[in-house]
Amino acid sequence: MIPDDVVDEVRLRADLVAVVGEVVSLKKSGREWKGKCPFHDDRTPSFYVVPDKGFFKCFGCGESGDVFTFVMKRSGMPFLDTVKQLGERFGVDVRETDGGRGEEDPLRPYFEINAFAQEWFRKQLLDPTRGAEARAYLEGRGIGPEISERFGLGYAPDAWRELREAAAAHEIPQEQLLELGLLTTSDRSPEPYDRFRGRVTFPIESVSGRVVAFGGRVVGPSGGKVPKYLNSPESVVYHKGRILYGLSWNRNPIRREGAALVVEGYMDVVTLAAAGVEHAVATLGTALTEEQSRLLRRYAPRVILLFDSDTAGLRATFRAADLLLSTGIHPSVVTLPPGEDPDSLVRAKGKEALEALLDGAVDVIDRKIQLLDEGGYFGSIDRTRIAVDKLLPTLRATRDPTLRDIYVTKVSERTGVRRRTLEQEIEEGAEAGRRGVVAGTGRPATGRRGASGSVPARRRIAIPGLGPERQLLLILLRSRERVERAAERVGPDAFEDPEYREIFEALVADPELAPPPEGLSPGATRKFEELLGDPQELEHAERMFHESVSRLEERVLRERQQTLEEELRGASSDTEKRRLLEELSRLRRERPGGWRVARRDDPAGAREEES
Repeated sequence: MIPDDVVDEVRLRADLVAVVGEVVSLKKSGREWKGKCPFHDDRTPSFYVVPDKGFFKCFGCGESGDVFTFVMKRSGMPFLDTVKQLGERFGVDVRETDGGRGEEDPLRPYFEINAFAQEWFRKQLLDPTRGAEARAYLEGRGIGPEISERFGLGYAPDAWRELREAAAAHEIPQEQLLELGLLTTSDRSPEPYDRFRGRVTFPIESVSGRVVAFGGRVVGPSGGKVPKYLNSPESVVYHKGRILYGLSWNRNPIRREGAALVVEGYMDVVTLAAAGVEHAVATLGTALTEEQSRLLRRYAPRVILLFDSDTAGLRATFRAADLLLSTGIHPSVVTLPPGEDPDSLVRAKGKEALEALLDGAVDVIDRKIQLLDEGGYFGSIDRTRIAVDKLLPTLRATRDPTLRDIYVTKVSERTGVRRRTLEQEIEEGAEAGRRGVVAGTGRPATGRRGASGSVPARRRIAIPGLGPERQLLLILLRSRERVERAAERVGPDAFEDPEYREIFEALVADPELAPPPEGLSPGATRKFEELLGDPQELEHAERMFHESVSRLEERVLRERQQTLEEELRGASSDTEKRRLLEELSRLRRERPGGWRVARRDDPAGAREEES
């Protein structure tokens, strides 16, 4: 047998329109699709597919059902084989257990451990004494007891081994706690200790409602010594690219609204719910993925993107919008005031201020044209050509033929380029993508290998001669799972080379990007391609990763120290001098190569570290 939650996940992820469309010629009809029924001699289209609700219905012969029913009726396969086939196709790991012999789901212990941890964190939050600071922090963010209970929020005490000891008392294996990331280790402390400490905890649930991971937010300011937010690593039950935070709680409001708000963090989702905005979900530290986009399409035909309005935020917004368009979702963009995020906006100005922005949400193509116009891209022939190149990816990505036609008309009118020319460019780009090359360049679409599959010859760079910036980027491009860890320790300002800084910002915005993204300067694009094609073997990558990050951290500390010393020489008041001397003293106490300092109550001297 296959566990119910796995069957539910396959049903949610399977693209019913794509599955049916392989045997039925479907045409869009409002929010539904229709065609001639494959189960009887249908002379006029009477067969309807309703993707929002995940079922099909023929009004001629009466056949109906979900994606499993359709495949079983067409192929004659039994249910278990159907679930396995669809799971493999749509990226779900289908595990089968032998219910006849009473054999348990092999992943059940992991779900039970996460459920135990959630209950334990919840008890700590509700404890009258030890949870007081965390409850006060949540109240200060507008999150009262009702919302806290609804989202299952908890508190991880500022201690090193309390969860570990509580789990040991229940005979929970330490190895599984490590696998789930509830415990961790460090170079300084090989003995496992609690990952989440001094943090409000946010359980991350699958659509079926099972806790698969946790997020943690430091109570109060982090002071830069520890990451403000900390997430569980990926595990056997947690794949962050397949889950949207808040969907298990907010899917019904999303259906009612006919739109989902996509924000950047789980605090945004919870704060918005506290303010009465209940149709929001958040990505989990990565760019929006195709699987997440398909998941959203189950619940709403529209998505409103509420990302930061800075350069990195806009880049992430347009990448997400193009992905949504490619999966049949119509995206709009909200431009938040400078320095604001959804959380801060509703707390400062209330739900009405956010609703006003939502009412003014702009279609993605309109927003792109608006920004290009503000940047003066339509003032000359050369820059208009560049503007067209920036708009074409969105035109190519748009799956809905009617929406694409509207977009082509808009771009044609604004740029003066004929519709026929734009349509040719779109088709050439699509054909180039099918051949695996970047349109107009002949380069491989991945930016990594030539047509033969071999890595093109490039200048070999000796590893000892690499600066920390290039070395770090080379490692991040080889092992994308390290991008998030790097971003938690260093920011773009740590990069002196402006082109490497651009590449780092692009990777943080989308760790999985392959070809150089739009918006990179020519110099950054060239360096990006050099890094992708560099054949140098990297030995001891983990050690090199820590070494390069530490060197960048040291540089930041050193530059900050020099700035403080200069300010101290020019300080005019004793109060200012004392403040600068205190900060200098703190900087000098920092360990070389890091912002983090061992806690005094940590017997092993372990550092706060995310793996």
